[in-house]
Amino acid sequence: MLDVIRSLKSLLKTSRIQIDSDVFRLHYAITVIVLLSFTVVVSMKQFVGEPIDCMKSREVPQSVINTYCWIHTTFSMPSAYDKKVGKEIPYPGVDAGYLPGDSHTEEFKHHKYYQWVCFMLFFQAALFYFPGWLWKLWEGGRIQALMMDLDIGLFAETEKNQKKKLLVDYLTSSSGQHDWYAVRYFFCEVLAFINVIGQMFLMNRFFDGEFLTYGLDVIKFSEMEQAERLDPMIRVFPLVAKCRMFKFGSSGNLESHDALCLLPLNIINEKIYIFLWFWFILLAILTGIVLIFRIVIIACPPVRVYLLNFRFRIVCVEHLQTVIKRGSLGDWFLIYMLGQNIDAVIFKEVIAEMAKRVTTERKDVV
Repeated sequence: MLDVIRSLKSLLKTSRIQIDSDVFRLHYAITVIVLLSFTVVVSMKQFVGEPIDCMKSREVPQSVINTYCWIHTTFSMPSAYDKKVGKEIPYPGVDAGYLPGDSHTEEFKHHKYYQWVCFMLFFQAALFYFPGWLWKLWEGGRIQALMMDLDIGLFAETEKNQKKKLLVDYLTSSSGQHDWYAVRYFFCEVLAFINVIGQMFLMNRFFDGEFLTYGLDVIKFSEMEQAERLDPMIRVFPLVAKCRMFKFGSSGNLESHDALCLLPLNIINEKIYIFLWFWFILLAILTGIVLIFRIVIIACPPVRVYLLNFRFRIVCVEHLQTVIKRGSLGDWFLIYMLGQNIDAVIFKEVIAEMAKRVTTERKDVV
């Protein structure tokens, strides 16, 4: 299993070329590797180990009752959560209760998610990977092509000047033609935000309305008195549950076999989903802040200059104002991305040359 998890490290290989933000990479890189690692761990336990172990009836083989209860789900009784363990009930949610199928069936809470956890985690990983994959497809290696190895900075002076001239020529001649490039990236960031919010509701649906408040319930649980509190993880991920198997007896009559089942897989599941709850909340907050910042950048062009000046302090602010004032939002975004990738000194010279050309063009027009 460890070898499989180590092989997932290839997803974390960082490229020297940055075409997106750190927060965006948290979605399609870090979160994907986390979800895939969880998928491997749960799959190994589910398909290699024993995901369920039921107390057998003498008339039903152990393997049969285990397989039956795994396939047909287990259940708990919400009415038994408040009873005293060891006096009235053997475990929270486990009571004598009524037979499924009678008029009191609504008192049973069936647990049917655990068969699908590994598949759901993999599906979530695919959803998180999609915005990053889409942006890489749309970006098409533009930043890499424009860099021309200018991130190294160790060139012969002639070669360096030639590459800088080619870059400046492209940026000045294509001014105003990169808006769609920026819009596509902003759309992928919005898609990532929608995905993480949507997955919160998807998980809530998956766990029958228990996931949205899961983390808050765990926090409240830690602050309650020992004698009064019920672990919310037991309610969502019970370690002990009931199962009833029906079969025909030797005389043709219907027999019911009551089993008490241990679900050791839920020890892993409860830890996985409490982590994912806090992680999704953090991702949603960070991505929301980034999107608010994008709106400010779109609505307030002067902020673009301040951001470039803050990010690349060695560049003359007058040159930045000259270049950004002439260009569009897409031009600013492309320049910002180039600034993250090429050598700082070379970037300063590129901006200075662009400002010089813009000033010369204005004088020629006048």
